[in-house]
Amino acid sequence: MSNQPLAPYAVICSERGRRIKEPLPIGRSEFQRDRDRIIHSAAFRRLEYKTQVFVNHEGDLFRTRLTHSIEVAQIGRSIARRLSLNEDLVEAISLAHDLGHTPFGHAGQEALNECMKDHGGFEHNLQSLRVVDVLEEKYAAFDGLNLCFETREGILKHCSLSHAGQLGEVGERFLKDQRPSLEAQLANLADEIAYNNHDVDDGLRSGLLTLEQLASVRLFSEHLDEVRQAFPDLAERRVIHETVRRMINALVSDLIEQTEDNIRRHAPQSLDEVRVAAPLVAFSPEMHEKNRELKAVLRTQLYRHYKVMRMSAKARRIIRDLFCAFMEDSRLLPPQFFPHSEQSKARCISDYIAGMTDRYAIREHRRIFAVEEI
Repeated sequence: MSNQPLAPYAVICSERGRRIKEPLPIGRSEFQRDRDRIIHSAAFRRLEYKTQVFVNHEGDLFRTRLTHSIEVAQIGRSIARRLSLNEDLVEAISLAHDLGHTPFGHAGQEALNECMKDHGGFEHNLQSLRVVDVLEEKYAAFDGLNLCFETREGILKHCSLSHAGQLGEVGERFLKDQRPSLEAQLANLADEIAYNNHDVDDGLRSGLLTLEQLASVRLFSEHLDEVRQAFPDLAERRVIHETVRRMINALVSDLIEQTEDNIRRHAPQSLDEVRVAAPLVAFSPEMHEKNRELKAVLRTQLYRHYKVMRMSAKARRIIRDLFCAFMEDSRLLPPQFFPHSEQSKARCISDYIAGMTDRYAIREHRRIFAVEEI
């Protein structure tokens, strides 16, 4: 954390602490300890081989969940410093926000949620919290990572009221219609800035998106025109990178300016006042609309591109096949994932599948269903 004083509405330290009390860390803050535990977790390492849009084996230069999380943390820390918020908390939330994602991105999540529809469903935000609360097995004194309340609250971006009622204090804000800390609000929008713009970069790099398709997107075309005018002889690859870089800068600058204006108007003096206010970390209405246009084009032109849809169909089939096979005969599971009871079987299988990387899921499917594999 920088040496500048934090704003009165920032999270200065963990007021609600950890579920299991521990001695205070020496030489680092509580949120630095959370960040370090997240980075050293097995779930964080697995993010290297979990997809964003493109399945891991499709190319070495496309974003993975790991590189995406690092980029979110970088954007989040930069904004937090400008707003005098707690950088360490923003970083911890940013690095942990995707720990519960399935293999194969949103296609995998949708397939696993469908498989779990009669068993409580599946949602990656809840799974990320489950990873840090229960599934990581590193410490002698507790399951999970025993993170601070504020970090856990920031990880849980969305939650249904039915699930919130089962989560104790970390779910209370959904029942009370309250907001999380500004650090959590910031990490959420830093995530949006990162994945929208880097999906543009990966989409163009892959050839599934073209500059012509993005010409109708104001946020892209405005900066593309600036780059071409300033550097008329620049190679296309560098034109794209320069355009995306300027898009990110425009979004970050707008977010800072609008958030500072929101804070001035609402004048919160404490974290408690942040919780009962409207969301304060936000884009301006004009930038929000530009961002919406970008997301709409990505949805129609990239996420629904026939090549992406083909891989998504394969991904759903792999997830469904694995889930059904394990439900039919749980003896096919590795011993450490054996369910303790019939009631816990589906959730244990869900935990196993959600923790897989893309390539592990593909190999596991072959081991179970291909005759030549063992």
